[in-house]
Amino acid sequence: MNSNNVLEKLGIIHQSLGDYSRAIEYFQQHLSIAYEIGDRQSQGNALGNLGVVYQSLGDYSRAIEYFQQHLSIAHEISDKRSQGNALGNLGVVYQSLGDYSRAIEYFQQHLSIAHEIGDRRSQGNALGNLGVVYQSLGDYSRAIEYFQQHLSIAREIGDMESYGNALGNLGITYQAQGHYNEAEVLYKQVLELRRRLLGEAHPNVATSLNNLAYLYYLQGRYNEAEPLYMKGIQLMQSLVGEEHADVATSLNNLAALYESQGRHTEAEPLYIKALSLRQRLLGEEHPDVASSFNNLAALYESQGRHTEAEPLYIKALSQLQRLLGEQHPDVASSYNNLAALYESQGRYTESEPLYVKALSLRQRLLGEEHPDVASSYNNLANLYKSQGRYTEAELLYIKALELRQRLLGEEHPSVASSYNNLAGLYNSQGRYSEAEPLYKKALELRQRLLGEEHPDVASSYNNLAYLYYSQRRYSEAEPLYKKALELSQRLLGEEHPDVATSYNNLAGLYYSQGRYSEAEPLYKKALEMAELSLGVDHPTTTAIREDLKSLRDNYA
Repeated sequence: MNSNNVLEKLGIIHQSLGDYSRAIEYFQQHLSIAYEIGDRQSQGNALGNLGVVYQSLGDYSRAIEYFQQHLSIAHEISDKRSQGNALGNLGVVYQSLGDYSRAIEYFQQHLSIAHEIGDRRSQGNALGNLGVVYQSLGDYSRAIEYFQQHLSIAREIGDMESYGNALGNLGITYQAQGHYNEAEVLYKQVLELRRRLLGEAHPNVATSLNNLAYLYYLQGRYNEAEPLYMKGIQLMQSLVGEEHADVATSLNNLAALYESQGRHTEAEPLYIKALSLRQRLLGEEHPDVASSFNNLAALYESQGRHTEAEPLYIKALSQLQRLLGEQHPDVASSYNNLAALYESQGRYTESEPLYVKALSLRQRLLGEEHPDVASSYNNLANLYKSQGRYTEAELLYIKALELRQRLLGEEHPSVASSYNNLAGLYNSQGRYSEAEPLYKKALELRQRLLGEEHPDVASSYNNLAYLYYSQRRYSEAEPLYKKALELSQRLLGEEHPDVATSYNNLAGLYYSQGRYSEAEPLYKKALEMAELSLGVDHPTTTAIREDLKSLRDNYA
């Protein structure tokens, strides 16, 4: 093996370890020697490798420059295989930039060259990349077609690593469609395949553990998700060390799980650790750093720490605009997050233009027929509902529901959420006979899709109970409030804000019935838990405190 090949291999090793500065050094040395001896093939390879590193660092413009140089050399020396690789890499960068049409062009060119030279492996890779783009565009049926083709080629040529990747991508698509059982089967197949091929001690095994954990997290199967996340983190740390971007991602995922469980004091240090790691390894100017700012902001918002959340949301937004440009789906999401914060503070005039901006961006970038557009309609409808602009809210809730039904099918958790939201609007307007069947439909869908043991099912019991409470149907409301409380306690633990809300709701029911001696201990418990989990100044805590004071004033 000559010294040039050694340099290239050393660069690849350091890149895989997340040591990007050392990888760049080796690839630059490889490039210098290739220029010195006039080896155009090696020059192209070195340029391509440098492009991959800079892409990992989020420096997309520099990555594009290197990939274009690689492509130019490949054309010059008529190296079709290298042309295809360079085109594929360019496609990945433009996909990261949210320029999906250009990404598709490059992937199609890569596919065409792979067909021309009979390179089945490259054909499979190009088909897989096309599937990922169409998945991002919400075109799940086309994504599945491409992944199935990738799967078929991988099976044909005995490329089991690619076979596992294609299966994993299919799992992600089924997950996005709400087909959780199908996704779970595929994720488990991939995990077993990777263990068999690569052994337990491999980063791809850690990735599989993480994917399965995330699926369980979505299903509210928190007790099953946590040990998988922990195992994935320990495995990744043992393989690549603590100082690796993938470790930061794993820590971030575990933090999100803890946040969902109301375990805020455990989530916060993990989010901060992930942020610190990303800043140190990737530099401040990286989309993953912006993502960490956003995650930490969301945690603070959920705790009512609005003054800490706002600057982080603003920082994330300005960073994404600078790195990815204004025309990117992640920028739309950042507008949406900041809008939601302002809405929760009652700053409606600041919230609305941001929601509108997010909607407009998503329509332009993703097309009208995309789940994120439906989410934007829903968010804007929530704002209008909060302002009492019920006519405008209703139109948007219906639009979101119809779009989700058309894109995701009737059997999807997002459709259940849309039924729930529309029911909530009708309940606010006193249109109880219209609200009740929608609340019931949402509950039945959630039970069927997510199982009885899910926080969203508890939320549905609570909403239906509130509808009955609003109509003074107390005997029907009470068992549902109790069911919601028991389910929340079992799934989320006693220290979760949703459990405090459930105590408060049941106390309110007893208070309305004049059952003061039963209401007071529940209000006290709700207040104690809210102060602990949300803080003494959180709006929910303040509302519970006022309810307790009102009861004591009247009871006295």
